[in-house]
Amino acid sequence: MSTQFDVVVIGAGPGGYIAAIRAAQLGKKVACIDAWTDEAGNPKPGGTCTNVGCIPSKALLQSSEHFEQANHHFAEHGIEVGSVKLKLDTLIGRKDTVVKQNNDGIQFLFKKNKVTFFSGKGEFAGKAADGSYNIKISGKKEETITASHVIVATGSQPRALPGLAFDEKQVLSNDGALSIPAVPKKLGVIGAGVIGLELGSVWRRLGAEVVVLEAAPDFLAVADAQVAKEAQKAFTKQGLVIETGVKIGEIKQTEKAITIPYTTAKGEEQSLVVDKLIVSIGRVPYTTGLNAEAVGLQLDERGFIVVDADCKTNLPNVWAVGDVVRGPMLAHKAEEEGVAVAERIAGQHGHVNFDTIPSVIYTSPEIAWVGKTEQALKAEKREIKVGSFPFLANGRARALGDTTGFVKIIADAKSDEVLGVHIIGPMASELIAEAVTIMEFKGAAEDIARICHAHPTLSEAMKEAALAVDKRALNF
Repeated sequence: MSTQFDVVVIGAGPGGYIAAIRAAQLGKKVACIDAWTDEAGNPKPGGTCTNVGCIPSKALLQSSEHFEQANHHFAEHGIEVGSVKLKLDTLIGRKDTVVKQNNDGIQFLFKKNKVTFFSGKGEFAGKAADGSYNIKISGKKEETITASHVIVATGSQPRALPGLAFDEKQVLSNDGALSIPAVPKKLGVIGAGVIGLELGSVWRRLGAEVVVLEAAPDFLAVADAQVAKEAQKAFTKQGLVIETGVKIGEIKQTEKAITIPYTTAKGEEQSLVVDKLIVSIGRVPYTTGLNAEAVGLQLDERGFIVVDADCKTNLPNVWAVGDVVRGPMLAHKAEEEGVAVAERIAGQHGHVNFDTIPSVIYTSPEIAWVGKTEQALKAEKREIKVGSFPFLANGRARALGDTTGFVKIIADAKSDEVLGVHIIGPMASELIAEAVTIMEFKGAAEDIARICHAHPTLSEAMKEAALAVDKRALNF
């Protein structure tokens, strides 16, 4: 006799574990199944984000930033440190500790909220007579449980280049790029997206010569054009070599090196020889082993689970959230969908506003935005007004010694409603939250301009940019 649950969640990444916790808070009997384990076979809930994505990359970015500061910027503060040495194994070890703390934290939250956790691979095993779903768990032991509702939150996996599989030794996905045992002399990165820029920045700071190759003609085309231009200028000044508009040829791999032939945007034939290669050309939904065909769960031509606006699949009481469905592949988007689905199952009205989901790139300078870009609004022929304020004129940024970048606010020309906020500069990832809040409440630039911001803070740049929308900035 299999154990009956109200809700079974397959996957314990940000979307899955949050959905499980919220459903349990709403009085449901909940189970969560997750296949991630460490080398000893111990469970590692948290999905890509916790294990090989958001969390470990931020840990490495922080450590590498400290190394960069000690090598190049402490002297500006009157701090003499002499010769700075890198203990890479300690740096990687700290990253692993941070990851484990998050893994353990999720297991604690499961216990606290009475979520039954199963370590193993979950898959559909047909429908029961009462319309519920049988879910088979393959772990240290095999068992089957039954669910009235199923939430699929199996996430995504890195996309490989055709004919060049990830070996995680020379050809690296985000996973292997987080644990390179020695700083490579020369590192290649294919793809100038979030992962490529963040991990390229880490190893550049630690001493590698980094070359980034991007097929798209424009750098960071997803971001506001003004922000992208400022970012490329800053990264180039730091030493990242960025080539856009390239066409990659047939890559050759030997035990010692990888050779990447490519054609530049100008049509020139080039060849790049590197010790290691990070391939960051996007991610694909992960449904391997889900046995979707056993119950007729519909996937689209790209492998995503087909869902409606409420994350309902084609099957009754089967839902899907996060990277395995449409929309941006962001941990916080997955979390919002997980909460919304749990609330819908409980008869509430969960809601996710895709227009106010922020995007962040944790490079230095950081980049963050919410809403539409100036180029997108102009393409829509929307009448807009724009205000911006440079961190160069912000007192706190000067004190920090980090004045790169600006805050840019775009508002409707007539109503003054904020339509987009774009930030490049110190702590952009934290500053963007104010913009999200204002936009969620359909606020105006004038609302930001009239709010008292503490002095001296970086957040004053947001207020000044709002004032600049009306051409009345006070400090620039």
